[in-house]
Amino acid sequence: MRKLLFSMMFSFSLITLALAQNRVITGKVTGGSSGPIPGVSVYVKGSPSTGTQTNATGNYQLTVNEKAKTLVFTYIGFKLQEIPITGNTINVALEEESTTLSDVVVVGYGTQSKRDLLGSQARVTSAEMKDRPIATVESALQGKAPGVFINSSSGKLGQALQIRVRGISSISASNQPLFVIDGVPIVTEALGTYTEPDNPLAAISPDDIESMEVLKDAAAAAIYGARASNGVVLITTKRGKEGKTNVEFGYFAGFSDPTRKGEFLNADQYRQLLDAAFKYGNYDGGDYNNAAEMWEDYTGTTDWTSNNNTNWVNEAFRRGHVQQYSLNINGGNAKTRFMLSGTYNNNDGIIISNRYVRNGGRLSLDHNVSKIFDVGGSINISKVDNYRIPTDNAFSNPLQLNALPPIQPVYNASGQLNNSTVYYNSLIDIDNGKNLSTTYRAFANGYASLKITPDLIFRSEYGFDFNNLEEEQFLGSKTQDGGSTGGFSSDYMAKSINFNTNNTLSYNKIFNDKHSLNILAGFAFQDTKFRYSSVEGTTLPSDSFTKIASAAIISAGSSSETRHTFVSYLARVNYKYRDKYLLGASIRTDGSSRFGANNRYGTFPAVSAGWIVNQEEFLKSVNWLSQLKLRASYGLTGNAEIGDFASRNLYRGVNYAGIGGTRPFQLGDPNLTWENTQNFNIGIDFGLFSDRISSTVEYYKKKTTDLLLNAPIVSTNGFSSITQNIGDMENKGLEISLNTRNLVGAFKWSTSFNISFNKNKVLRLVNDQPIFPGGRFLGRVAVGEPLGYFYGKAYAGVDPNNGDAIYYVDASRTTTTNDYAAAQNQKLGNPNPKFYGGFGNQLSYKNFDLDIQTQFVSGNDIYNMAGVFQSANGDYFDNQTIDQLNYWTPTNRITNIPQPRFNDGNGTSPSSRWIQDGSYFRLKSVLLGYNVPTSLAGKYHLQRLRLFVSAVNLLTFTGYKGYDPEVNTPASSTSTQSNNIQLGHDFYTPPQARTITFGVNIGL
Repeated sequence: MRKLLFSMMFSFSLITLALAQNRVITGKVTGGSSGPIPGVSVYVKGSPSTGTQTNATGNYQLTVNEKAKTLVFTYIGFKLQEIPITGNTINVALEEESTTLSDVVVVGYGTQSKRDLLGSQARVTSAEMKDRPIATVESALQGKAPGVFINSSSGKLGQALQIRVRGISSISASNQPLFVIDGVPIVTEALGTYTEPDNPLAAISPDDIESMEVLKDAAAAAIYGARASNGVVLITTKRGKEGKTNVEFGYFAGFSDPTRKGEFLNADQYRQLLDAAFKYGNYDGGDYNNAAEMWEDYTGTTDWTSNNNTNWVNEAFRRGHVQQYSLNINGGNAKTRFMLSGTYNNNDGIIISNRYVRNGGRLSLDHNVSKIFDVGGSINISKVDNYRIPTDNAFSNPLQLNALPPIQPVYNASGQLNNSTVYYNSLIDIDNGKNLSTTYRAFANGYASLKITPDLIFRSEYGFDFNNLEEEQFLGSKTQDGGSTGGFSSDYMAKSINFNTNNTLSYNKIFNDKHSLNILAGFAFQDTKFRYSSVEGTTLPSDSFTKIASAAIISAGSSSETRHTFVSYLARVNYKYRDKYLLGASIRTDGSSRFGANNRYGTFPAVSAGWIVNQEEFLKSVNWLSQLKLRASYGLTGNAEIGDFASRNLYRGVNYAGIGGTRPFQLGDPNLTWENTQNFNIGIDFGLFSDRISSTVEYYKKKTTDLLLNAPIVSTNGFSSITQNIGDMENKGLEISLNTRNLVGAFKWSTSFNISFNKNKVLRLVNDQPIFPGGRFLGRVAVGEPLGYFYGKAYAGVDPNNGDAIYYVDASRTTTTNDYAAAQNQKLGNPNPKFYGGFGNQLSYKNFDLDIQTQFVSGNDIYNMAGVFQSANGDYFDNQTIDQLNYWTPTNRITNIPQPRFNDGNGTSPSSRWIQDGSYFRLKSVLLGYNVPTSLAGKYHLQRLRLFVSAVNLLTFTGYKGYDPEVNTPASSTSTQSNNIQLGHDFYTPPQARTITFGVNIGL
C-alpha cells in the first residue's frame, strides 16, 4: 500500500512539474480587410514540429514550453510575422505580401522559390479551378498559361484536348506535353479505337489538384530530357496539412446547351432549292416529268409531297445536365498528416446519348518517422463510364442527322424510327444499340526521405500508373451495320501498365551569407507496357442478347502487346551570389528501348543565368520598383514519342493456306534516335509599386532537328520507305503576361492578361519534297511554310454570266477558269493562330466575389470540310445551310454561290470556298460566390458555408459559320502524322457546351 501511495504521489509530482514547464497560448489571426484567416500556420520559432493551424474563425490554441520565446505566423499571400511570447493571449494581424516572389513553385524533381526561378514556367493553382465545372484538369490551363495553346477540339464528353506548348515541334511524333503527377510520368496515349481519341487525363478529378506547372523552356524542362520538347506539365495533388481535422463537402448541379446550332433549310426551302437543282442539272424533263417523280425514283419514298417539316438538327442535340458530389477529409499533427477524398461526377452531354460518369477516391499519407526520416504516399483510384457517340466521319454520328431532308419524318407511320431516309437515321443506333467505354485507372506513389546531414537529403520514389479500358459495342438487327448480320457485338480491351522510380540526392547550403548552392543528382527508370485484345461476333439470337457469348459466329479476334523502357541519369546545379546573381545548369542522359542500337542514349544539357537588378545598390532606393529580373537560358530537349519498334526489322505472322508462317513487315534503322530541339529563351520579370503592377515578357526560339520521317528507298528488297531522322522545324515567339491589383481596399479588383505570338516554319524535309496527302484534306507540309498550311484550288466565286463556279488558274490570282482540273494548287490559308491568350478580372467586396475569365484566338483559318456536303447548293440530297438560297439566277448574278445543279459538282470539290477565319473571343468562365458570415454559419455548427453560381462558355464571338471555332477533327485513328498535318479541319464536329451550374461548399 505504501508503494502504491508513493507511486501515485511521484506521478502527480511529475505531472505537476510538466504542467509547470508548459503554457497554453490562445489568440486570433486576422488579415486586415480579409477578416479572420483560417489555416494560418502557427509554430514555435526553431521548433516547427511544435505548431498548429487557425480554425475557420481564425482562432488557435497552442501548448508551448516555458522556454519558448517567439511564435511564427505564416500564410500564403501574407508576410511572415514573428511575435515575442509575452503572455497567454497573442492576437496577430497579418500584412498582405506585396510580392509573390517568395512563393514556392514546383520544378522538376523538387521545389524552388519563384524569386530564384530561371526557367520559363506557367502556373495554375487549385483556387483557379475551384467551383468550376471543369471536365478535365488540363482545360484549367486554357487562356491562363502564356505559350500554352489548348484546343478542346470537340463538344463530345471525354475527348482528348489538343495541347501545344510553344508551337508544334514534330510532324510524325506526338506533340502533346509530358504529364508528371507527383513525380510519376504518366501514360497519356489514347488507348481507344476511335478517330477522336479518348482522354486518359479525364479520369483525374480536378478537385484533387493542388497546382499545375507548365515547364516551357530548356532551363525548366531539360531535366526531363528525351521527352521534354513538347513541354512538361507537373501536376501536384493535394495532401493533408497539420492541424485539426477538416471535413469539406461540395456539390454543384446545372445544365448545358450547345454554344451554337446550325441553321438549315425548312421543308419549303429545301423543295425550292432541290427543285432548282433538278431543273438546272437537266434532271427535270427526260425520264421525269417533275421533281416528285425523280425524288421517288431515287429515294423510293413519296416524301416530296409530304407535310413533314423536320428539324433534324434538334434531333441530334438535347439539354445536358451535370452534377457533382465531392468530399474531402484532411488533417493531422506534426508527425502524421492525411487526406481522404472522393468525387462523383455525372454529365449528360448536349449530344443525344452522350454521357460521362466519373467516380474516384484518393488517399494520401505523410509521416515523420524521426527527425531525419520521412515516408509517405498516395493512391488514386477512379472508374469512368463514357457512353460514346461514333466518330465524326461516320453516318451514325448524330450530327450528321442535319444532312437528312426536312421533308422526311423521324418516325414512320407505325411509330417506329424511320429507316427509309435518304441517309442513315442514326437514331436507330441509339435506340437499338449500345456504345460504352469503361476505364479503370489507378495512380499510386510512395516515397522515403532521409536527411543524411542537415544539408544532404536522399529521396526515393516509386510509383505506378495502371489504366484499363474496355469498349463494348452492340448493334441490333434494326441498325445499319447489325441488320445484315443478325446483330453485331464487339469487345475491345486495352491496358497500360506503367512503373517508375526516382532516386535523388540533394544538397543545399549557404556559405558566408553570400553563396547559395543547390545540387541535385539522381537516377530514374520507367517501364511501360501496353496490351490489346479484341473479339467480334455476329448472328445473335435476338436483340435481347448483346454479348459475344451469344453470337453464332465469332467473326474476328486479335491480341497484341508492346513495351518500352527508359533509364535516365540526371543532375542540376543552381548557384546564387549575394542574393542577386543566379546561375543554373542541368544535364540528363536518357536511354530508351525505342531507338536504334547505335543511338540508344542521348544527352540533354541546359544552362541559364539571371540577374535580380533591383537588388543592386543603385536601385534599392527606387521605391516604385519592387522587382526587376533578367534571365536567359539555352539547352537541348528531345521527343521520343514514336512507335516502340520503329528502329527494328520486324516480321509478322501470316496464314499460308492454313499453315502459320512469317513475312517481313518493317525495315528498321539501327541509327534511329530521338528528335532534338534547341531551346533559347530570354525573359524579363518586373513589378511596380509594391507589385500593384507585375509583368513577364519572354522571347523564345526553338529549332527541332532530326525529325522522324519516312524516307524513300529502292524497293528491290520489298520496302519502299524507311523511318529515319531527316527534317528540321522552327518555332519562335513572344509571350507577355500582365497582372495588376487595381483596388486593394474593402473592394478588391485585380486583372490578369496574357498574349502569345508563335510562328512555325518547316526548314527541311526528305529531299525537301512536300508532304501532301490530298483528297478531302487540304493540309500540307513544305519547306518554308508553317506545318499543315492549307493547299489546294483557290475558289474565285461565280461567273455572273452563267452561274459557273470559277477558280483562279494560278497563284497570281489574275485569271479564272470554270475547269476545276485546270486550276493549279496554291497556298490557301494557315490553321495556326497568329496569337492567342486570355483576359481575366477578379473582384471581391465583403463576402461576395466575382471571377471573369475570357479566352481569345486570332489569325487562324478553318476548313469546314462538311461544307462540301451541307453548303453545296443542292448538289445532292443533303439538306443545306440556309445561306445556299442566295444561289445564282439570271436575276441574282452577283453572289458567291453557284447555280444549283444536281449531281453536277458545280463548285462542290475541295477548295478555299469553305476556308473561313477561325478567330474567336470567348467568355470562358464566370464565377459568382458568396461566403456566408462565420457568425451565421457557426449557428449551424459549420466552419464554412459558400454558395456560388458558375458559367462556362457563356458567350462566343466569331465570324466562323460552322458549329464552333474551337475545333480540330482528327484525320485518322492510327496515323499521328496525318493528325499533326491536318490541322484546323471541321467535319460534323460537335460544338462546345454552354454550362451553368449552382453549387455549395460546406466546411465542418
